Amino acid sequence: MLNKIKNIHRKIMGNIFGNLSKDVGIDLGTANTLVYVKDKGIVINEPSVVAINQKTGQILAIGKNAKKMVGKTPGHIVASRPLVDGVISDFEVTQQMLRYFIEKVHHESFSLLPRPRVLIGIPSGVTEVEKRAVIDAALSAGAREAYLIDEPMAAAIGARLPVNEAAGNMVVDIGGGTSEIAVISLGGVVASRSLRIAGDEMNEDIISYCRDEFNLLIGERTAEEVKIAIGSASPLKEPLTMPIRGRDLVSGFPKEVIVNDEQIREALSRSIRVIVNNIRTTIEETPPELLSDIMKRGIILAGGGSLIKGLDKLIANQTEIPVRMMEDPLTAVVRGTGIVLEDLENLKDVLVENQYEKPLK
Repeated sequence: MLNKIKNIHRKIMGNIFGNLSKDVGIDLGTANTLVYVKDKGIVINEPSVVAINQKTGQILAIGKNAKKMVGKTPGHIVASRPLVDGVISDFEVTQQMLRYFIEKVHHESFSLLPRPRVLIGIPSGVTEVEKRAVIDAALSAGAREAYLIDEPMAAAIGARLPVNEAAGNMVVDIGGGTSEIAVISLGGVVASRSLRIAGDEMNEDIISYCRDEFNLLIGERTAEEVKIAIGSASPLKEPLTMPIRGRDLVSGFPKEVIVNDEQIREALSRSIRVIVNNIRTTIEETPPELLSDIMKRGIILAGGGSLIKGLDKLIANQTEIPVRMMEDPLTAVVRGTGIVLEDLENLKDVLVENQYEKPLK
């Protein structure tokens, strides 16, 4: 009887908070956090960076304003990412970042105490402890209920693939911290790989190459700019060049070097080779019936890392399967969370966990 009363109470309170709050889908990425609001679409797309004053413990900036400070702060101010390789490395900071985004979404509404339902995309290879950390961070940040969904599943739904049908769908989602490779059928993952090699690792490859080849020390932001501008996975029709500025490791003075696409392709080759080899391994583990579906539909690329020039051609050559880029690959995962939120009752089977609720007091 007591449990029945509690359930009725929970349902009433859920309806009240549901009317006051907006359901939120979050792509909690290593590089960027995107937020989808039910009935509104994507409302936030900001870097997953937090600037903290270490003397006082005060958070000075979150998102775009914090990213501007990276590499430019005095000793007592640290601008860092609270997520590493797609998982939470600093729980308190992640919680405050999530609270900031949830409150920013509800800022224009009349809700004084937002208690939304939150659906968060996570890498498919995370442990139970890491899943629980994401749930706890979301509930501590003010969520009424928190759900998890694998990022490749969310990306496939974002691409409007028929994930609940008895047909093979293959998605490769290359983000900032992780690369997710998955074959999906009947609302579940049949074969998958989750790699801690993605956009950030590619930036490190460029930093290492410049240090080894030119005795030039460059920052992460510079490396990312080079990757986006002239980075490629296969030879380009027209050569590209770009100046890189940093510190000469021999003299200690500023130095500028002109690099070309061939050099940056060589720098990126190790990480790209690992990703392509894992795609091939996942294909080898896929049942033949699903493989025939994938041959028809092709491999779908998502995530910012998939925008590397010529990557689709390289994967197609190595796998002998057509490859196509998803429309707006940077927002694939968060769009998928939005579609699930719009029809949560019918799509609940694609979630990683059952719902977690913040206990009612």
